Amino acid sequence: MNVFFYVIEHDLGFAPNPFHGVCSLGCCKPDIRKVAKVGDYVLGTGAVKPKLRGHLTYWMKIDEVLTFDQYWEDRRFRHKKAVMHGTTHLRYGDNIYHRDDNGTYHQEDSFHSNDDGSVSLGDLKRDTGKTDKVLLGRTFAFWGRAGIPIPPDIACFLKTGPGHRYRFTEPQKQEIVDWIKGMPARGNIDEPAHWQFLEKKKRKPNTRQRKV
Repeated sequence: MNVFFYVIEHDLGFAPNPFHGVCSLGCCKPDIRKVAKVGDYVLGTGAVKPKLRGHLTYWMKIDEVLTFDQYWEDRRFRHKKAVMHGTTHLRYGDNIYHRDDNGTYHQEDSFHSNDDGSVSLGDLKRDTGKTDKVLLGRTFAFWGRAGIPIPPDIACFLKTGPGHRYRFTEPQKQEIVDWIKGMPARGNIDEPAHWQFLEKKKRKPNTRQRKV
């Protein structure tokens, strides 16, 4: 079992996506997605803005790992596909990558696309260049803007800045897991922290057809 700690710089419900009963990490954090396995734990902490540094945003226990293509084709996760003219929850769907017959990745219109709906090559490369894994967890808790303070005996394990931290001793891992297991709350508890900063003006919907 491994435990991964990292800072969520943009808590928008995209990475992770805690909606529809499953917490998913399908974009960003390629170094975690590449090596994490079923049974591992992923914990994300808040950013300096909005004053959530040192607070837990979410944790999840990984119970399934899929490829991008499997995630895209699996009807269980059709609600995770981004719908840019839909509700805020749907606009931040993370089920956005799939390959064509030539093995070339396609990026659907999404948070990681350019404003006009065209492909953001930088995001595509970062999301798909190192790994094609999507991490899924049904045992999770997402606090978002209600992030809870991390106690001092756990705070010493935190990762600050970019990247992630996972090199813990077995007793340290167990201490972290015991702490999160001791919390009664589960599921999607509050909205993502950075929704409060979203512009009221929404991007015009993309009218192009999309395969479902």
